[in-house]
Order: sequence, then structure tokens, then C-alpha cells
Amino acid sequence: MTRTFLALNLGPELQAFLGRAIARGTHLLPAARWVEPTSLHVTLAFLGELSDEQLAQAIEAGEAAARQVPPFSYRLTGLGTFGPARAPRVIWMGIEDPSGQMLTLQQALVRELQARGFPPEARPFSPHLTLARLKAPLSREEQQALQRLLYEIRVPTSLPEQTVESLDVMKSELSRAGARYSCLHRVHLASPESNSS
Repeated sequence: MTRTFLALNLGPELQAFLGRAIARGTHLLPAARWVEPTSLHVTLAFLGELSDEQLAQAIEAGEAAARQVPPFSYRLTGLGTFGPARAPRVIWMGIEDPSGQMLTLQQALVRELQARGFPPEARPFSPHLTLARLKAPLSREEQQALQRLLYEIRVPTSLPEQTVESLDVMKSELSRAGARYSCLHRVHLASPESNSS
């Protein structure tokens, strides 16, 4: 069984910027579980534990969805949190999808997965990058540190947009040190390769 998800991985410029944000966050909130910058990704669909046959179906769904969407770009917007103000669970970086193609790709992927027997996504798609997970509730000092972090980290206008040219089928391995991710299969968006399969 393979713990599987489909995602968009980041280029080096966004990884470097987010690495600096994570370093600052690690200093201000050391108790949070911060993600390694090289592990950052935009999850389009989390599938859980899959058999080899299901994994092949997931790859097929990814290929079919990728054929429907040309390459596109997105940009980072700023930090936010999921969960109540006093007990947030996640610190995330927001994403703006000006062309709407990320949503188009995610919806195509959900349709292709459902056509192959995968259950629909339980939550609506909210594009973001998870930077850290928090143990709730936060102390007063931790709440203040979080507010300082949210105030300090700004996305510079000089930061380039992220161009998306591929969709990755990813494997997640859980350990005490955290999750490790590896790419099992890469599918290029609207490419001649995927159109000919």
C-alpha cells in the first residue's frame, strides 16, 4: 500500500522565499512542526493508502486531467491560519490563481478520480501551502509570536509567479521525524506526451 496524493511542487525561488519565512517562524514558534521547504507543495487531491492497482488508476486520472489544462502561473498572497484564533491548527501561505487554471485542474482531477471509483473530496478546494502544524491551544506568548509572524512575513512584489507545467503523483512516508515525500510519477500539462497516451 502506498500513501498517495496528487500535488503541484514548487520551484527554487518560491522554496527559497518560503524557507526564509519558515526559518523566522521556527525562531518565533519553535514548538510548531514546520515543513521542510523542499517538501512544500499544493495538494490537489489526497487519496490515502492505495494498492498498486489503485495507484495505476490514480496515475491514469492525473494524466487525463493534465491533458485538459495548459501550463499556468500563480502567486503567493500572504500568511494565514486554519482553526480558531486561540487554537490555530495550521499556518499556511495563501495562493492567488489569476487564470483560474489551478481550480480547473483540480476539478478535472476530481472528475477523473471519481470516474475511476475514488470518493469525492470531502472539503472544498482551498489552494494554499501548509508551512506548519500547531498543537492547540497556544500560550499567550505563542499567540503573540504568531501574530508577530503573520505581521512580519510579507510577499515581496519582486517575487516571481510560480509557473506550473506538471502535476505530480506523490508518495508520503510517515515517520517520527515527519512526513517524507517523493514523486512517483510526473505528468506534464497539455503536453504532446500526455495527449498521445
